[in-house]
Parts: sequence; structure tokens; C-alpha cells
Amino acid sequence: MNRLPGAVLRHLAALRAMLVFTVICGIAYPLLVTGIAQAAFKNQADGSLITNGKGQIVGSKLLCQEFTDSKGNALNQYFQPRPSFAIPSGAKNDYGCDPTQSAGSNLGPNSDTLLKDVDTNRNSMAAFDSVGGYTVTPGQVATDAVTASGSGLDPDISVLNAQQQEHRIAATRGISAAQVDALVKANTGGRDLGFLGEPGVNVLQLNIALDTQYPYSGK
Repeated sequence: MNRLPGAVLRHLAALRAMLVFTVICGIAYPLLVTGIAQAAFKNQADGSLITNGKGQIVGSKLLCQEFTDSKGNALNQYFQPRPSFAIPSGAKNDYGCDPTQSAGSNLGPNSDTLLKDVDTNRNSMAAFDSVGGYTVTPGQVATDAVTASGSGLDPDISVLNAQQQEHRIAATRGISAAQVDALVKANTGGRDLGFLGEPGVNVLQLNIALDTQYPYSGK
């Protein structure tokens, strides 16, 4: 006959149950799910990483990257992503797309600050993409070229946004707009599940394709 008090027996039973469920839920189940993910969805499980032409990992298909110089100025030889507010507070040399700082501006459609920022971005993008006799007016600038996503980490831009930048890329790299447009089309993804959202262009993949097929000489 067990002479331990009832309260002690109940605590021991609870302890045994905790240990069993810790092993099942905290060790066995995570290992099982990780094993299945690595076997069936290795690329996604590892972060949907992207490599350049040299086989070096340069980023993730799921996260945007900035293509700027050390002062945050957009590099005109590359397609540019959406504006991003994913920046550490008070950070220097960090101009957006920081994966540790996923965030939006929290500014609503009635915000005067937001309207001013959008207007400023629209004018600057129109001037930035107007090169080689090709003119982009503020009214032609794509909406996603002047507004950030909710996460600040959106890796895709709209087809209109990409097409708006094609002539700048062509003039900077010394190739034809038709060659750039072909790369844009090759890197345009369809709607999710075939009907959700709109087609998008992954900026990182597109810029890697640019560097691979039409290297920038820097001249």
C-alpha cells in the first residue's frame, strides 16, 4: 500500500505528465516537423534563400533589399523596391528592409504627413526614372513605388512599377529597353493560387538576373 499523502501523489502524477508531454511536444514533435520540412520543403524551410551567379547566398525571396550607396542614395543601375519603414530607431547607414525591424509607418489615409511623403516620393521617383529622353511624370508613378507595405519587407513590386524603371535601367547599363522588359517578364510571378492578388516582380531576383546577363561596367 502506498503510504505517500494524496497531495504528494497528485503532484508526482502531474510531474510525470509534464515530463511526458515535454518530451512529446517539446522534442519529438518539433523534430518530426523539422524532418518533414527538410525532406519535402527544404528551400522554404531554410528561408527561401537566393544565390547569385557565383553560388553565394545574397538574400531571401521573402524579404526586400535596398539597393543604395553608403549614404542611402538609390543606385540607378538597379531596380528599386518599395519604400520601407523597417529601420531601427536612430540607426545610421540603415535605410530600410531591415528584417529585424518589420514595421509600417502607422500613418493613416487622413495623415497630412503621409500625403506629403507620398507627394515627395512621387516627384523624386518621376525625376529618378526620367533618363535618356524618356520622361516619367508624377502622375505615371506606380502607387507601390511611393508607399510602403505593412511589414516594410515586401520583396515584390508591381509590374507597372517595374516597367516604369525599365528605361532608366536600359540607359544606365547600355542595353535596350526591350532587353530589360524581357527580364521583367521572366521574373514576374503570377497570382497566389491563381486568383489572389496581382502579379508581382521579385526585385532581388530581377537584379541578380540583370547582373548575370548584363553586368554593369560602372561607367
